[in-house]
Amino acid sequence: MKTLKDFNFKNKSVLVRCDFNVSLDKNGLISDDSRIKQTIPTIEYLLKEGAKIILISHLNRPKGKDQKYSLIPVSLRLGELLKRKIKFLNDCIGEEVEKEIDKIKVGEIILLENLRFYKEEKENDESFAKKLAKLGEIYINDAFAASHRNHASIARIPKHLPSGMGLLLEKEVKVLSEVLENPWRPLVAVIGGVKIATKIRAIEKLLEKADHLLLAGGIANVVLGVKGISIGQPFPEKETIKKIKEINLTNPKLHLPIDGVISLGDIKNGLEEGYSREAALGTVREEERVYDIGPETVKIFSEIIKSAKMIIFAGPLGMFENDKFKKGTKEIAEVISRNHSAFKIAGGGDTISALNQFNLIDKFDHISTGGGAMLEFLAGEKLPGLEALRSGR
Repeated sequence: MKTLKDFNFKNKSVLVRCDFNVSLDKNGLISDDSRIKQTIPTIEYLLKEGAKIILISHLNRPKGKDQKYSLIPVSLRLGELLKRKIKFLNDCIGEEVEKEIDKIKVGEIILLENLRFYKEEKENDESFAKKLAKLGEIYINDAFAASHRNHASIARIPKHLPSGMGLLLEKEVKVLSEVLENPWRPLVAVIGGVKIATKIRAIEKLLEKADHLLLAGGIANVVLGVKGISIGQPFPEKETIKKIKEINLTNPKLHLPIDGVISLGDIKNGLEEGYSREAALGTVREEERVYDIGPETVKIFSEIIKSAKMIIFAGPLGMFENDKFKKGTKEIAEVISRNHSAFKIAGGGDTISALNQFNLIDKFDHISTGGGAMLEFLAGEKLPGLEALRSGR
């Protein structure tokens, strides 16, 4: 795959696929700007090389052109970080966008509106990709966190433009390739979060590759629910249920929570204030949900982590945003950070937010911007974004 050093950017319009899928608070303000900061080295390199820069990204999962997920806050924060003006356009394709980009001068930066305002982005639509490709002369992918998505701006644009990796993507591939090809043993993977459908393949692969796989968070709750050990958990789609049923719970590499912090209600409709209890997961009632791992699980997981020489941490182990349910994630993150003999990797937006909250981000050897992308890469899966760069122009 080509890198930035393989191109002459002088006076060229460069279309840069970033991952500005940042966390927003309830007021729509950016609560974690880590992903914006990690793209800055690529932007500064292009500025130094005399490029005209057009940035594209998605934000969240909007239904239509929902202004709640506009990239305007990103443009403002990026401008503050770079100490220069960022021109924001309220669309990402069309005649008006093309007219504005035709006016761009060397050293100027334009940020286009949320790609996912168009369903064609997620549908990997060829026509949509061509419209995006018209906006630049060179395409640079610096969005590792989105490179496992078979989306138009990731997988199709490289067919139409000379393409390469940004500095962030290049770094991710280099570090994670070394982990994939020559992991230190024992290798321990700690996987949390809620998106089991997107992580189930990686879980299967890591059960083969890792010495220990510790599952927690919503992912573990769903596995235990499907297996009939803990009731009251939401079930995933049929295909995921089928794969979960194939997981052998007696596999000595697999470790699941045995207790948790339990509450009434759910995240969507609100928790019942003041109600929580620590208990074995087999005691969860139908009206309850598990929001954190319990103290016994923390002890078991901690002993395994202390023996590791390489640790992969992807996904919080509970609803860490709520003070009542952050203890498990915090304690496990601290145990990982204290293992000074291990090479420690953390990945994913929520994981990074948690580590920032606990002031542990600098205790890790590599922070990956992508949770799902990182897991799929380490599981040996082919990422559409990387394959497109390999086979593109």
